[in-house]
Amino acid sequence: MARRLRKKRPEDPDNHDRWLVSYADFITLLFAFFVVMYALSSVNEGKYRILSDSLNNAFRNLTNDPGGQLILLTPGSPPLPAPVARPDRGTDEKTRGRQREKMRNMAGDIMQALAPLVREGKVRVLETSRGVTVEINDSVLFAPGQARLEPLSVSALEAVARVLAPGEFPITIEGHTDNVPINTPQFPSNWELSAVRATTVLRLFAEAGVPQDHLTAIGYGEQHAVESNDTVEGRARNRRVTILIDAREPEAPPEVLTELSPGKAQSAEGNRAD
Repeated sequence: MARRLRKKRPEDPDNHDRWLVSYADFITLLFAFFVVMYALSSVNEGKYRILSDSLNNAFRNLTNDPGGQLILLTPGSPPLPAPVARPDRGTDEKTRGRQREKMRNMAGDIMQALAPLVREGKVRVLETSRGVTVEINDSVLFAPGQARLEPLSVSALEAVARVLAPGEFPITIEGHTDNVPINTPQFPSNWELSAVRATTVLRLFAEAGVPQDHLTAIGYGEQHAVESNDTVEGRARNRRVTILIDAREPEAPPEVLTELSPGKAQSAEGNRAD
């Protein structure tokens, strides 16, 4: 049988540019990947701005605050704080006015009670924005290097205590000395002398009827001099007891961290183990 011969088809020539097709597909996929990633990471600021404006207007109406700050919410932001009611400015101004009037009356009563000492320059009564300050020279109250009140000073301090007793203001009693050192068994330094002198006046006020929870005693030693200690007059002025009647309300103590976070606790345990 005769063999049928097939005609050989000519082979296609080699195409050296076929890699461009795969490269184009890869670039297209890579572009699509970055487009998707950008779409996921972008924030619709328009929607968030509308939401923040609505919340801002709502809180502004609750607090009656004519001003306001635009709050831009972003994913992961901490929650908004609860609105705080602010005191009426008119009422607050009236309260401060009444306090100032009380302080002026108190300063006048103290000056009247200590009038002879004020005339002699041994007592100064000052009214400041913080309150009333009564500065008494230590020569009126104590013997040199001592912290026991002189008999003549007791009646003067009791007169001051009668003025302070009905008040509701905090009272701080400060003891001050000059820079002349002291070293006795009772007072190793000026710190102890100033602190005991302030405490002595505090105890007299408490016994005379001033509420004890209104009283504080502090000894500053020579640290808060009002005149130069280079002269006799300056040292005499620096030896003093100051009574500060504070018109400001005491602030509530801030919260402090009482527990360690888990990470810090583990770190502390590791340090103790080492």
